[in-house]
Amino acid sequence: MTNDESDDTHGAECGCAEFQELSRRQFLGTVAGFSGAAVASSFPAWLPKIVLAQSATSRDVIVYVFQRGGADGMTLCVPFGDPAYYTARPTIAIPRPDSAAATRGIALDNFFAFPQAMSTLMPAYQAGDLLVVHASGQLTTTSRSHFDAQRYMEVGKAADPNLISGWLGRHLASMPPVRSTAPLRALGLAAGLQKTLVGGPKTLPIADPSNFNLGGTASTVDARLAVIEQAYLAQADELQAAALDAVNTVRLLRSVNFVGYVPANSVVYPNTSFGRALRSVAVLIKADVGVEAAQVDIGGWDTHAAQDPLAGSMFQTMQTFAGALAAFHADVIQGVTPYGVTLVVVSEFGRNLRENGSAGTDHGRATTMFAMGKQITGGRVLTTWPGLRPEQLEIGQDLKVTIDYRDVLAEIVQRRLGNPNLDFIFPGFTPTARGITRASV
Repeated sequence: MTNDESDDTHGAECGCAEFQELSRRQFLGTVAGFSGAAVASSFPAWLPKIVLAQSATSRDVIVYVFQRGGADGMTLCVPFGDPAYYTARPTIAIPRPDSAAATRGIALDNFFAFPQAMSTLMPAYQAGDLLVVHASGQLTTTSRSHFDAQRYMEVGKAADPNLISGWLGRHLASMPPVRSTAPLRALGLAAGLQKTLVGGPKTLPIADPSNFNLGGTASTVDARLAVIEQAYLAQADELQAAALDAVNTVRLLRSVNFVGYVPANSVVYPNTSFGRALRSVAVLIKADVGVEAAQVDIGGWDTHAAQDPLAGSMFQTMQTFAGALAAFHADVIQGVTPYGVTLVVVSEFGRNLRENGSAGTDHGRATTMFAMGKQITGGRVLTTWPGLRPEQLEIGQDLKVTIDYRDVLAEIVQRRLGNPNLDFIFPGFTPTARGITRASV
């Protein structure tokens, strides 16, 4: 099966060697999909037993966005109320909202602001549908390695080599499908399945759902699908089920009108890989084909040099990011959908407070998360702000993590996705309630 994909490249030249290597081999060797037997074997014996949650067709679809590279949360949501921010960043700081500069920040409250590149997200914020969670990240690891930090975040537990399934995969494995006949419950819009989704039943990597098909001549696709289907009918149950799900997924996606899709509210998605991916997710949600989860990644956040959030590399990355999220908000969150939808944004870590000698920022600790949805308590910045004075920083250089990313995810899983198995999804972790959501499903 084939899938064509093109990537946005702005900002890629700023990444460190480790991140560039990770990007080249990202997810290679990851199993694309899991049969029932494979799902079971991907969970170590020590994981807590699950009580299969009851199906609830009203539960939300979750869209999980990963900002790969370590996004600078202090640029994405500027702490202009902390004077130490400006002392530490003499050339790359976002000007205060009360500045006369055209590049001044856009006040969210009396302490935090969006940069101009994120201005398209103001309608979602003002509507109360967008929540910013600042000084968030991984409390239980201090790793500054892209590879390790991404893996820990995706599996939902730090430094455990025996845990190979992802937290979102375990969520899907512990819930009955919304639609029992659906061949595809979740997808990662990537060339290989993201670690977050590993272990999820009926879950595939599909970089471009509008172009997911068998290779070869288009006129013979149906005949070749029939041959594959017939060939696997006599195989063992697990192999047969996996093959038939793949065949039926091709047929399903061919039946969806991606090209003719008309977004709500006259929305035009940005013509970038991230914008096109979110548009495809919107099409699948509105087509009501049984998809319950999707992951979309966006790179360009490893800003060691020439960060320039006012007009350069990071400005462009933020503009791409915010524009696509704003389109998704107007089209899906404010539009009419068969199910509720919750979108969450994470990054593996943040950046150092101080700008470096290359007008960039090095790997740090805390960053920002974003949550979007009609049942998200948005229109605010949620934080336990640790402060940016030298004595308040982690090892004298980084914004401290005060909100664990799993606090946010766990509340969404329990209250919007209707899954009570938090000790299975996030083993060894007891979440703190943060008031992320308005109500349970």
